[in-house]
Amino acid sequence: MSDIKKLTELIIKFRDARDWKQFHNPKDVSLSLVLEAAEVMEHFQWKNSDEMDAYVFENKIKIGEELADVLYWLLLMSHDLKIDLLDTLDKKIRKNEVKYPIIKSKGNHTKYTELK
Repeated sequence: MSDIKKLTELIIKFRDARDWKQFHNPKDVSLSLVLEAAEVMEHFQWKNSDEMDAYVFENKIKIGEELADVLYWLLLMSHDLKIDLLDTLDKKIRKNEVKYPIIKSKGNHTKYTELK
């Protein structure tokens, strides 16, 4: 059994023990995902590079907890929508390899539609 599957099972067990599935429609779960991602961003708001390095060193646990919250909602949503994240990620990477060929995109942050 994959680590993703084990984590997903833990999340579902946690949710179901509290009878929260009734509140977990795609809109609200996706909102929770975005809100948790925003909490990750809050850690870096208004900090320059030097401040970020020191902040990350001192707050790695807090940042990790926010990232874990993002993963929680991501795994929950993919489970409820019956989306195999690992398979989908593999396909998306292959698609991006075509959209962003190394010869055109290496060291370049230009969107694929603008690459020459």
